[in-house]
Amino acid sequence: MRSLIGAAAIERPARAALHKKAMLINKYYKAGAWLAGPPVISQLYQEDNMSRVLALIMALVLFVPAWAEPLSQAATASTDAGLKWIKDYRRKPDLKAFPAVIRALSDHGSFKNAESAGIYVGFVAGVLHSNPSKARSLTAKILPLPFEDQWLIIRAVAYSGVPQWQDLMRELSVRLPDRQLMTERYLTGKLPTLEKVALEPKTRGTRDKVAGFFKGEWLSKSKEAPEREMTFQSNPDLIDVLWGLYFATGNEAPIAQMLVLLPWSKERDTVEKLTVGSMAKFTLAANAARDAELLALLRRMSASQPKDIAPILKEVIETAETVDTARIGKDALAAVEELKRKGPGSKRDIAWWGQIGEVGLSMGCLGLAVASVGTAAIPCVVGGAMSTAGLKYLGSPE
Repeated sequence: MRSLIGAAAIERPARAALHKKAMLINKYYKAGAWLAGPPVISQLYQEDNMSRVLALIMALVLFVPAWAEPLSQAATASTDAGLKWIKDYRRKPDLKAFPAVIRALSDHGSFKNAESAGIYVGFVAGVLHSNPSKARSLTAKILPLPFEDQWLIIRAVAYSGVPQWQDLMRELSVRLPDRQLMTERYLTGKLPTLEKVALEPKTRGTRDKVAGFFKGEWLSKSKEAPEREMTFQSNPDLIDVLWGLYFATGNEAPIAQMLVLLPWSKERDTVEKLTVGSMAKFTLAANAARDAELLALLRRMSASQPKDIAPILKEVIETAETVDTARIGKDALAAVEELKRKGPGSKRDIAWWGQIGEVGLSMGCLGLAVASVGTAAIPCVVGGAMSTAGLKYLGSPE
């Protein structure tokens, strides 16, 4: 019995020392030094005592803290989780998790409908823009993507504005051979980069029409349909792209572009302009009502706006401060109804009425959003685009 007591007394210091080393391992984990390899590992492995090795294994199992799990695990669980991560990114950028989150969103089918994926295009473009020296490696880490989602990385590179975007596009042309037509069109300028997208389509002036008359255009029996021009007027999903850029960078440039669209909320001739302008106004007000940083940014920017923007922006700010976003939505719906009833002031042609169905869908969804303000967040379709993606995930509760 005495010998057993003596043996136990001898083992107590050894167990205490082992416990001390296990606690040291835990300390290294908490400090983040484990990534560099704590020296205690080599020290323990040099010892012959098998019980100490087993104790080390137990320490690894029991003392690894929760943060040691992959940081992107929660963000990759669902589309909503990924969008919440995107919403918070500008406050604490996490480039390590970025590729994994984008691939997870692809796995969840978030990019299959290009018209409702503008927020992702803008976000990826914004992250690349903020990290031009890492753009190549970040792009490579996002790939591979399934064929139906490859368009997103191509468009994001084109919209990123990084100095080497054309080199990156050529590399994508090689890596994504099935999308070479798309990459070629960006490289040749047939598809515009974001900075070259016009507000509205070009119209032929009197001089152009006279020149066409003398060229014999009026004699031509078959007229080629003009190529569709990408503009903010005809592509309301670009509002989503701007929100994605803002989420990625926190810069005021995307917001400034949306302010340029605000006068269209007073449009009484063109349905497309009224729709886009109303959505720009509505999303700015609704998001600012729930985001103090955005509201402060709008206040700062209001001091330098021209006469056609300043009063509308003032209304946006007041609406956000009083959380009266439903009124803006109702005003937009009323404007559309008036346009349906009276027709455009300067374009009373039959072609205009063909647009009513589209704007009816757009504003019908806006009406649903108005009815849901303050309750469930829903996506809204504007000409096929989810233009309240910014509203849904910037404005959602924490």
